[in-house]
Amino acid sequence: MKKTKEKTIKKYAYTQNAYFFPFELNHTTKVDKVDKLKLGLYKPIVFKANVGVNGNFKELNFEKLGIKPENVLWDKATVQIRTSNLKSIKSDLFIKLNGKKFTLETNGESKNNFDVLETKNFNLDSIANLDFNFDIQYNGSNSIEFIPIGKTTKTSIDANWNSPSFIGNYAPLDTTKNITNKSFHADWKLIHVNRPFAQQYTEKIPNLNEYSYGAKLIETVDQYQQNERASKYGILVIGLTFLIFFLIQTISKINIHIFQYTMIGLALIMFYTLLISITEHSSFMIAYSIAASSVIVMLLLYSISVLKNKKFPLFITGALTLLYSFIYVIIQLEDYALLVGSIGLFLILGAVMYFSRKIDWNNN
Repeated sequence: MKKTKEKTIKKYAYTQNAYFFPFELNHTTKVDKVDKLKLGLYKPIVFKANVGVNGNFKELNFEKLGIKPENVLWDKATVQIRTSNLKSIKSDLFIKLNGKKFTLETNGESKNNFDVLETKNFNLDSIANLDFNFDIQYNGSNSIEFIPIGKTTKTSIDANWNSPSFIGNYAPLDTTKNITNKSFHADWKLIHVNRPFAQQYTEKIPNLNEYSYGAKLIETVDQYQQNERASKYGILVIGLTFLIFFLIQTISKINIHIFQYTMIGLALIMFYTLLISITEHSSFMIAYSIAASSVIVMLLLYSISVLKNKKFPLFITGALTLLYSFIYVIIQLEDYALLVGSIGLFLILGAVMYFSRKIDWNNN
């Protein structure tokens, strides 16, 4: 084969995607909780959200991406919206671009756990600024979060929920944050220097989930948590009840058999079984009242037959009523539960020391 000095150069044309985030991005969100769902003790936190979004694109700087303006396919421009809750959207999706309505449709792609909604292609050549706005109505659960992709991002959340937990890397503005017994309002304002990612990318957008922020809707003390907290005081209730019977046995010289102590213990344990089962079909307050009353009456009648009088059984009934009432108050408290519980236990210990001070333990 004859060798020559000729060189052959082949050129290939390919298309590459460039992504630009908005210059301004504003979210206005109204959240309404849904109270109808209940699964046994669990009451799922679900809500309906109406999200209004508006903003604009400016200064599409292709030079930062190393792309020459003459190589841009201006007629292939699209707008993408990414959401992790596509299946729960409850409205038709349209977006207005400089006043012109475009339909948003899924493009079948999934990026970093986000589904992609996209417009059809439009020509961006003669557009200096691109204003946009759209609304989304959807059902959600637990939390609502946003990612600050705007060069300036403003977010506002209003909800008829009294116990939000603000989550993410960015806290709401203290000057406008307001939480009442029935609702809350929160605002965020972020600029591009507050976040460690760029305003434009080629080929793909990195995973930005770690930079999200928003509000988590929580139940501070729901029925499941109340039952759990009540069970944690089980050892205290059973131990104090046994102590009361033991002191009465010591003072009155009435012998209480180990079998009778066992029956008393089983009656106290039944309180928690009744509490959980009744709560599944009613409120915690009603369940607690029924369970506590049932156990107190049962122990009253049983102690009358064991102690052979009414004075000590009535004392036991009063003590158990105060004890169950005290436990209920602690369960309902949030910020002062530890303080009130500590003071109450201190007073109970003082009462036990007072009533047992004259007992001659050496002769018992």
